[in-house]
Parts: sequence; C-alpha cells; structure tokens
Amino acid sequence: MRVDFVIGGTQKGGTSALDSFLRQHPQICMPTTRKELHFFDREAENTDYKKYHANFKPKPQHRAVGEASPIYMYWETAPGRIWKYNPKMKWILALRNPVERAFSAWNMETKRGKEKLSFADAIENEPKRCREALPLQHRVYSYIDRGFYAHQVRRLFNIFGADTCLVLLSEELRNDHKKTLRRVFEFLGVDSSFVPPEASVFEQEYSIKIDNQLRSRLIDIFYFDIKELEKLTGRNLADWYEAKSL
Repeated sequence: MRVDFVIGGTQKGGTSALDSFLRQHPQICMPTTRKELHFFDREAENTDYKKYHANFKPKPQHRAVGEASPIYMYWETAPGRIWKYNPKMKWILALRNPVERAFSAWNMETKRGKEKLSFADAIENEPKRCREALPLQHRVYSYIDRGFYAHQVRRLFNIFGADTCLVLLSEELRNDHKKTLRRVFEFLGVDSSFVPPEASVFEQEYSIKIDNQLRSRLIDIFYFDIKELEKLTGRNLADWYEAKSL
C-alpha cells in the first residue's frame, strides 16, 4: 500500500472536521489508530514505512489512503521526507485567517495547561520562547510563525507542484459544506456525489475576545504575507486583512 494524500495544514484550520468528513466516505481509508500520526515531523527520521502503514487497514473498495497531521505544512523538514516517501503525494491545505488561527491555538494550549501567559504576552514573548527550540521550530508557542502561510505553501508548490495541492479556506468548509467537500472528493479521485451529514467545523466559543488594538497590530504583521499568498493561490483573502473583530 501507499498513502497518497495528507491533510497537511494548518493547525486549528478545520482539519479535525475535514478528517471526520473524509472518514465517512466509503472509498477513503484513514488511520484506524488516531487522527494525527506525526510520522514525517519527527526529527529521528524513520524510513520503516511498515510501522507507518500499520496504522491503516485499507479494503478493496478504498481508492484513496490518507491521514491528517496539520503540522506537516509548517514543519521545515516534513515535506522533503514526504517527497522521499511518495513524490506524488496529494496535499489538502485548510487555511484559516492567521489572526484567528493564532488566537485559537493559544486557547487550545491554555486549556491543555501548556500556556500560562495571556494572549498578548504570549505574542510579545514568542520570538524569545521559540528560540528555545532552535534549530527546530517550536511546536507550542509558534502562534504567529505558523500563520505565515506563503512560505509554507510555496515550498509545497516547489517540491510537489501546485496541481498536487488543494488549498481550501476554513470558512469555505464551514459555510459551503457540500461544495467544498465535492472539490475534495474530486481532487482525491473518489465518488464526489457522496455527502457526509452536516457538522460544525468550529464548535469552540471563547469567553474572551482579542483586544481591537492587538488585532489591528496582528493584521499588520500578517498583511504582506497574506497578499503574497493571494498571488500564489489566486484567492481573494481580503476578509483576512480587513477583519475587525472575532
């Protein structure tokens, strides 16, 4: 067998919902063990693909085999390792407004107990905290760094080709469920007429909001990267840099 697609990004972009939708398709095989396998983002590179394949139980009716580890797009060494494994790998990238993504990630890490700082302080201290992980990237405190999508997407385009990457916006998955999933199924070469039941993409409601001044500062930080991403993908992302509040 060979895994032929990954939901490779981004963290807090709706990948769990997308994973759930794809698991319901009768022609798609996803891992039976857990959602995120993290096989290709481990620094102790593992080429024992039998261990990787042991997470899957493909059946004769399955026409696509894939997994969802959203860090693959962000982790510098993961795309190269994936190319060594399967140079024809298809990538599904669910991208979210980077300000919303950062705030959602901070909320997640706070609930997990890994984050003790306020959102504003976490943003202020991100460069210093992330240096602790050098020469690697930081898996927890990279709230802003993960949101610079243009470099990550360009790297995938360069290695695998733009035609092997399906770029989705998380708001499309949330607001246009059927049409977006049809695009995904067509991209994977499975029956596109299958419609999973409706489900919420973002179920979490936060008790606090981002301070408007901080939000404006974060939009300024991401502005040029978003504009570059627009050129790369041909998508209109004005809602991201014109957003006023969560």
